[in-house]
Amino acid sequence: MHSFLLHWLILTAALALTAYLLPGVDVSSPGALLVAALVLGFLNAILRPVLVLLTLPLTVLTLGLFYLVLNAVLFALASVLVPGFSVASFGAAFVGAILMSLLSWLLGSLTGKSRRRR
Repeated sequence: MHSFLLHWLILTAALALTAYLLPGVDVSSPGALLVAALVLGFLNAILRPVLVLLTLPLTVLTLGLFYLVLNAVLFALASVLVPGFSVASFGAAFVGAILMSLLSWLLGSLTGKSRRRR
């Protein structure tokens, strides 16, 4: 449970920084921020593996670049599902997903959170 909460807080901080740095991403309230981070976590845990498997030929054909498109699609889907969290365009979702991935990686490494389970 501790690992889940830490991961959720890291995603929340990364999303807050992304919304602050990127003009096309907007979070209207702290509650929307918390829910959006939770929804993004669930989408990444549940829907991403299915989409990666279904689009594997396209991902291989584009040498892995289509994986970035999948990240943007999930980021945009979260904005559709969470009221108070909006993304202006697919371009904003694309850049926002990349920025959020980098920020969550950076914050995770600063907190010592490891992706490996022990």
